Amino acid sequence: MLNSGNYNPDVLSCLANLSSDEVFTPPKLANEILDLLPKEIWSNKNAKFLDPVCKSGVFLREIAKRLDIGLEKAITDKKKRINHIFKNQLFGIGITEMTSLMSRRSLYCSKTADGKYSVCDKFGDKQGNISFKRIEHTWKNGRCHFCRARQKHYERSKELETHAYHFIHTNKPEEILKMKFDVIVGNPPYQLNDGGGMGASATSIYNLFVEQAKKLKPRYLTMIIPSRWFAGGKGLDDFRNEMLNDQRLRKIVDYFDSNECFPGVDISGGVCYFLWDRDNPGDCEVVSVRGKTISKMERTLLESRNDSFIRFNEAISIICKIQAFKENTIEKIISPRKPFGFGSEVNIKKKQNINSVKIYCYQKTGYVKRKEISKNREWVDKIKVFIAKAYGERGAFPYLVLAKPFLGEKNSCCSETYLVIGPFNSVKIAKNVISYLQTKFLRFLVLLKKNTQNAPKGVYSFVPIQSFDDPWTDEKLYKKYGLSNDEIDFIESMVRPMELDNE
Repeated sequence: MLNSGNYNPDVLSCLANLSSDEVFTPPKLANEILDLLPKEIWSNKNAKFLDPVCKSGVFLREIAKRLDIGLEKAITDKKKRINHIFKNQLFGIGITEMTSLMSRRSLYCSKTADGKYSVCDKFGDKQGNISFKRIEHTWKNGRCHFCRARQKHYERSKELETHAYHFIHTNKPEEILKMKFDVIVGNPPYQLNDGGGMGASATSIYNLFVEQAKKLKPRYLTMIIPSRWFAGGKGLDDFRNEMLNDQRLRKIVDYFDSNECFPGVDISGGVCYFLWDRDNPGDCEVVSVRGKTISKMERTLLESRNDSFIRFNEAISIICKIQAFKENTIEKIISPRKPFGFGSEVNIKKKQNINSVKIYCYQKTGYVKRKEISKNREWVDKIKVFIAKAYGERGAFPYLVLAKPFLGEKNSCCSETYLVIGPFNSVKIAKNVISYLQTKFLRFLVLLKKNTQNAPKGVYSFVPIQSFDDPWTDEKLYKKYGLSNDEIDFIESMVRPMELDNE
């Protein structure tokens, strides 16, 4: 097991993922994450390591390989060294019974720790140091008290997996294994379907694993998680604020495209892994990875006037130049969701009559009665701009970022598919707003906040408002804000042109 010559091919690099929410970690990636830890940890025979979310056991296996080398001088007998490492240093919690068996097989070369072929002969039970205990959700008002899973989706019979993960279904995680750990490492489950959004919505849970791990106060904590926490959002605002104000977060390696870490797995907004160092607070080294382009910068995680993490190092100077103008943001003239009170499903009529209003819905238009409009009815007879509330593009680089905006004429409204910008007093003003929305400059600033396909008004919070007496172009905006050639080149490299509206 510990002879690296036997790892070609490595079965753990060939595993199919359980889902896009429970993703197996390739061995190469596991080692890149372990490289964040100080080298001296591998020669410490008293250091204890915990993976609280064991899937394949890859982290513990790779740690064992490193300790085997690092402890050669301290424990010269190989058999004694292996027994010591497995019995006293490596611990895990399986996320399911199946993954606990898989992890034991990876680590001990046996699905049971005390099996005939186990490489460690010091265990007197089947689980060894990789525990699994079936946990039930704690229901309160239809939701799990710990993970917020919906009872109607996750209350299951005993033969089915509950997805009630042991590590986060307790107020006292220290009671699970009853010991202190020097290092906690892992790749937690990312989310649970919450039944919303026509079945496509989900509740993030990876943040709960990070928060729970911090409660154990390890010396080092490193996990790989989705990057969408950078901008907060659904259930993540408190987690974002805590992380970005925690000076013990000393390194973040951010992948804009999740496929670079998990081939074939599309995780909206990308993924990142981090090092949390309990005893050494300070600035954070941010490593931004986009294909072969790697940018590194040591900096604070929150720039002045910002409550969100700016994930691209190259964008810091651009944001500073824009914010030096101290302008209001365009967010102030963008509506929240459901600007006219309509959801995604609207009973529309195909024919217009004297009391009807044209409505724009997803991929269709029609008419509704004016009295059916429950919000912002005064906007109906004004000029406005409509833009999609969500826009996703998979694997498209450089990015378009936003769907194409269009003119909202008088006597029109929309479903929640769109947001409203305005209203305005003239078609000319509205068209100048559209010209601004189509610039790479604006869409780049939205990209800094838009970590999923959703584009609510909050993603426009970096976008300064302009005078709309005249149209806008990128050239005019670059000149106004005094951007350098390098800054312009970076924007141009990230955002592709949008077909201009020539109406």
